[in-house]
Amino acid sequence: MNIKADLSILDIIGHLIVWVVLSIVTLGIALFFFPYSFSRFVINRTSVVDTAGVERKMVCDINLFSNIGHIILWMLISLVTFGLGYIFYFYRVWNYALNNSRVE
Repeated sequence: MNIKADLSILDIIGHLIVWVVLSIVTLGIALFFFPYSFSRFVINRTSVVDTAGVERKMVCDINLFSNIGHIILWMLISLVTFGLGYIFYFYRVWNYALNNSRVE
């Protein structure tokens, strides 16, 4: 089995522009929602190709606002650790996103 990602430069630029604007408007608070959006963005554009060449799309079943408690907890951790906790938060979100993904 192989994994194939279909990310175009225009998709990436558009996604980044939206999140940069949101981060500026919300004075950085949007950055706590960004890892969820980023992981979902990548996973939903990824497919698994089996040995017969059949391509099956991956689907991430998370949304930005389903884990507001998790986001608030990591906001506090990041504030207390002067931003260092955010690095761990990003990895935890990826772990959560992959565990809540499926192959169609």
